[in-house]
Amino acid sequence: MRLLLFAAPLLVSAVIPPPLPVHLNQLGFEPGDAKVAIVHGSDVPLAWKLVDASGKTVLEGRATLYGDDPASGGKYIQRVDFSAYRGTGKGYRLIVAGSESERFDIRPGIYKPLATDALAFFYHQRAGVPIEARFVGEKWARPAGHATELAKCFTGKDDRGIEWPACGYGINVRGGWYDAGDHGKYVVNGGITLWTLLNAYERRPDAFPDKSLKIPEAGNGASDLLDEARYEMEWMLRMQLPDGQKVRVPVGPFKPLAPGQNPWTATPADFAEINAGGMALQKVADRNWTKLPMPPQDDPEERLLYPPTTAATLNLAAVAAQCARLWKGIDDAFAARCLSAAQRAWAAALRNPEVLATNSFTGSGGYGDRDVSDEFYWAAAELLVTTGEDQYAQAVQRSRHFRDDVREPAWPSTASLGTLLLATRPALLPAAEVKRLQASVIAAADRFLTDAQGNGYAVPYIAKDYPWGSNSSVLNRAMILATAHDLTGNAKYRAGVIAALDYVLGRNPMNVSYVSGYGALSMQHPHHRFWAPSLDPKLPGPPPGALSGGPNSTNMSDAIAAKMKGQCAPQTCWADNIHAYALNEVAINWNAPLFWVAAWADSEKP
Repeated sequence: MRLLLFAAPLLVSAVIPPPLPVHLNQLGFEPGDAKVAIVHGSDVPLAWKLVDASGKTVLEGRATLYGDDPASGGKYIQRVDFSAYRGTGKGYRLIVAGSESERFDIRPGIYKPLATDALAFFYHQRAGVPIEARFVGEKWARPAGHATELAKCFTGKDDRGIEWPACGYGINVRGGWYDAGDHGKYVVNGGITLWTLLNAYERRPDAFPDKSLKIPEAGNGASDLLDEARYEMEWMLRMQLPDGQKVRVPVGPFKPLAPGQNPWTATPADFAEINAGGMALQKVADRNWTKLPMPPQDDPEERLLYPPTTAATLNLAAVAAQCARLWKGIDDAFAARCLSAAQRAWAAALRNPEVLATNSFTGSGGYGDRDVSDEFYWAAAELLVTTGEDQYAQAVQRSRHFRDDVREPAWPSTASLGTLLLATRPALLPAAEVKRLQASVIAAADRFLTDAQGNGYAVPYIAKDYPWGSNSSVLNRAMILATAHDLTGNAKYRAGVIAALDYVLGRNPMNVSYVSGYGALSMQHPHHRFWAPSLDPKLPGPPPGALSGGPNSTNMSDAIAAKMKGQCAPQTCWADNIHAYALNEVAINWNAPLFWVAAWADSEKP
C-alpha cells in the first residue's frame, strides 16, 4: 500500500506539462505599436500581466483564445494583446499563467540598430577586398576572397551530360557580394537585392547619410547606403558582355516534361549562335561545391563564368536604370554609365527573349527561370521612370503583369517590383491606371492581413506551407504592407508590418529570433562557409543582423531537414544547424527586405 501511495504523486507529476514559453518579439516594441504575444494554454483564456524591470505590474488582462493551429502544430493557441501600454523602459516581462517571456524593451528607435546591422551584412559579404577590423572588429576581419577574378566560361559537360562549347572570352569580374553561404555571385539574385536597397534609398534618401555606416567609402560625401549598393552595381556592370559578342547557348523554351518529371530538371532548348552583346552573364562561381568550412580566401576551386541569360540581362536593365536616376546629381558620369548599360541590356533582351537559365551546373545555385515576362515588365517600369520614354510606357502597358494581382516579390517573380514603383510615381501613367495599380497594392496588403487572422501566430503569411527562404517571403510581404501604409496612412498596415518583424524576432513556435544577435534566443549557426565556429572554433559566428532563411516545409533537401520531413508543422520545420542549408542559410536577397522593413519601421513612427 505504501508503494502505491508513493507512486501516485510521481504519476501525477509526470503528466503535468512544463510551463510553455511566451512567444514575442524579443527585441521589443515602439511605444505606439501593436504589441502581441502568443502562448499555448488551455481552452480558457489565460490571465496575464506586464511587469517592468522592477517587477511592478503596469498592465494586466486576459488572453484571447484562437484555438488549434495547423501552421504551428499548436493546441489552444492564445493571443495576448498589450498594445494599450504606451510607457517606455527596458527589461519588461510578460507573465502569462506563471510563464515568463524573455526580457524586452519598449522605447522609440528600437529598429534603428537592426536596420544598420542588417545593412552591414553586405559589407561582410563583399568579395575582392579585405574585410577590415577597423570596420567589423578583429573577430570578423578576414583577407580578401577572390581578390583577382579573371574567369573563363564553363566549357564541357554539365551535370546532365550536355556539352557546352567554348565561348572564347574571359572577363575580370572582381567585387560584388557573395550571394549566400557559398562563394557564388549571381546576377539574378543580385538584381532583386540591389533593387530593394536602392528602393529604400529612393524612399528616404537621408536615412543613411555619409559616415553613418562603418565601410571604407564613409567620408566620400555620398550616402553610405548608395556606397554599399554601388559595390554590387559595379560588379553587375562587369558581368555585361561587350557589343558584338557571339555565343552558342540554348535558345527557346524548355523541352516538354516527361510524365512526373521535376520542372527543375527540364531539358533546355537546342543550342544556337546569338549576338549576345549587352547581355549579362548568369553568374560567376566555383566549378565544384567547396566543403564546410571554407573561408573565401582559401577557396581552391576554379572560378568560372556561366552563360548569359535573358533573366540576368533584364535584372541588369532594371537596376542599372534605377542606378541612373539615383546617382544623377551625385556622380553624373556613373549615372550615365548605368543608363547606357540599362539601355544596351534592354535591347539585348528584346533581341534574345528566350535564353533561359538551366539548373545544370554543380558548384553553384542554378536560379533557373522558365518565364521572364515578369522581368521584362519590371525592367520596362524602371526604364520608364528613369527616362520617361514612350517605348517603355508601351512595354509596361502591353504586359499581362500590368493587370496582375500584386504578390510578394522573389527572384523568380519580380513583377510586383514594377507595380510598387509605378504605383508611387503618379505622373508617368494615366491617372486611372495609377489609381488601379495603387488599389492592387492595397488589395494585396488586405489579403496578407486576412492571412494573419488565419494562423495562430498572426503572421501575415499563408498558413499551409512554408517555402525555402520563408522568412524573406514574410518580409517581402511586409514591404507591400508598408507601401499600403504609405499610400493610405491606415494604421492597420503598419500593424501588419510589425507582425512580420515580431515573427522573425521571436514570435514564432520555435521561440527563436531568426536574426543573429537580436533577442535572448537568436540564430547562431547559419549554413555559411566562414561563420562556422561549430566546425572550426577559430572561425566566428555570424555578426549581428544576419537573417536565417527560416522554416521550410516544401523542399527539405539537406540531411538535417530530411529527417524532419513529415514530422513537423510548417512553422516548425527549422533547425539552427550549419549543415541545414535548406532551413538555415543566409542570403543577400533575404537580408535586403529585413533591412528595408526595419528601416521603414524606424522612419515611419506609429
